[in-house]
Amino acid sequence: MGASSRSLVRHGSALSLLTLVSRVLGLLREMAKASLLGTTALSDAFSVAFMIPNLFRRLFAEGSISVAFIPTFKEYLIEDSQGLSDNRKKIREFLSCVFTFLTFFVTLAVIVGILVSPYVVSIFGMEAFDETVFLTRLMFPFLAFVSVAALFQGILNSVRVFAPSGLGPILLNLVTILCAYGFSPFTANPARAMAIGILIGGFLEAAIQFPFVLQKGFPFFFTGLKRAFKHPGTRKVLRLIGPTIIGMAAYQLNDLVSTALAGNAGEGVVSSLQYSLRLQELILGVFAVSIGTVLLPDLSEYAKSAQWDHYHERLVQAIDIIALITIPITFFALSQGETLIRLLFQSRSFDDGSVALTLSAFTFHMPGLFFIALNRILAPAFYAQSDSKSPTLAGIISFVVNMALAAILVGPLKGAGVAFALTIASAVNTALLLVFLRRNHQIRLDKALRAALVYAVKLIIFSCIAAIPVRALSPHILAFFAGHKRLMAQGFPLIINAIIFAVVGIILLVVTKDKQVRAIWNMVRKKG
Repeated sequence: MGASSRSLVRHGSALSLLTLVSRVLGLLREMAKASLLGTTALSDAFSVAFMIPNLFRRLFAEGSISVAFIPTFKEYLIEDSQGLSDNRKKIREFLSCVFTFLTFFVTLAVIVGILVSPYVVSIFGMEAFDETVFLTRLMFPFLAFVSVAALFQGILNSVRVFAPSGLGPILLNLVTILCAYGFSPFTANPARAMAIGILIGGFLEAAIQFPFVLQKGFPFFFTGLKRAFKHPGTRKVLRLIGPTIIGMAAYQLNDLVSTALAGNAGEGVVSSLQYSLRLQELILGVFAVSIGTVLLPDLSEYAKSAQWDHYHERLVQAIDIIALITIPITFFALSQGETLIRLLFQSRSFDDGSVALTLSAFTFHMPGLFFIALNRILAPAFYAQSDSKSPTLAGIISFVVNMALAAILVGPLKGAGVAFALTIASAVNTALLLVFLRRNHQIRLDKALRAALVYAVKLIIFSCIAAIPVRALSPHILAFFAGHKRLMAQGFPLIINAIIFAVVGIILLVVTKDKQVRAIWNMVRKKG
């Protein structure tokens, strides 16, 4: 394993640990929601109300600011490393202009969002319409806080500082959980208490990163709006953001339209999809998002300096690691879906009907895990080259596929149909990104992709073999612990089955001298 690959695993592992804590807390947040709201109309109201500003967050903050800002900021940093005397001043001016433009734009977006909330909410056919509008308006300022947090994250990630941005979501989830239980007795309903937590947590996401930005020597200030618009760095970011927003809009419209279809499919369908996605995102966020976050600054640097061999090695290593993680987890999750859902969510408001609704969505969501994770790795490969048009086109095409399939399948399959449509669309998006990536003749992926396909097939076969004893023993293990409280009745069987699955899988990988396992082992041994 080369130094570049070791760096990817090292930085990715550190960020994954923080993201794991965040995702576990996110899961606890969903458990709190399940306990307080279940799959009721009020739960659907909170899900839709939070989804609307969250959709714009992904559009303007995580999606666009990060992928357009980091490659541009990297150019300023590369110039600075060459010892140009006035470049620190240029960096400060660039950051000030981007910050000014961003705060003006998101403030405007928040004001407009609050005003048009009733019209947007009416799309979803919500049973608790007035409450959904109130919650949407209450949470819309969250967009402003997390947009600024995304800018701070872009600055820090560009200089390979990842911990502060990993701490932000931890605070968001922790504060939301505390507010859910702490404020519920003093608000009209628990959904409002959670909404207050979302607002406070969003503010803290930005606040915790700001001191680290200053510590790294990147002060900035408000400047004139006209100056901010005219700055060449701002204009370059906007040029990159333009097509990215179109692509991200298509991707985020998946959520919007899918939720609208689900909202009209019956009570609890929206919430069941959200619970299912939370389980999927727990895995996705811990590994794929962490690796993608670490990957983008390095790929940007390699692309700007034409180090295509390093670029290629870094990308292929990331793809192999994603396959090693997501494929086995997918098979285990499919075999243990009901146990997992009962353990995490079943409570006074989350009954057997809620379990069945969530399981049906989860069964069709999980096969898409590998493709969604791969998309999180492939997209930075384009953004690093300042190419936002290719992933935009892929996003638009996959959006059309998703919407067409969701509209067809939601009738007979309800939430499961919406989930299945997303899985197929994610696979289409992956295929398109790989086709577009091959058009860059500097990147030699043909041989690597064939090897990756063979590797993925091997992992599928091994996962099927490892799942056989789990499927055979699971009913007996569940029966042994039946009658105990939920943690023991569902938790112990899940842990035992996970150990069986992992042991069989690891034995198969070691016996076949798996390249990734061997490389990771060598890295750990060198550290020791």
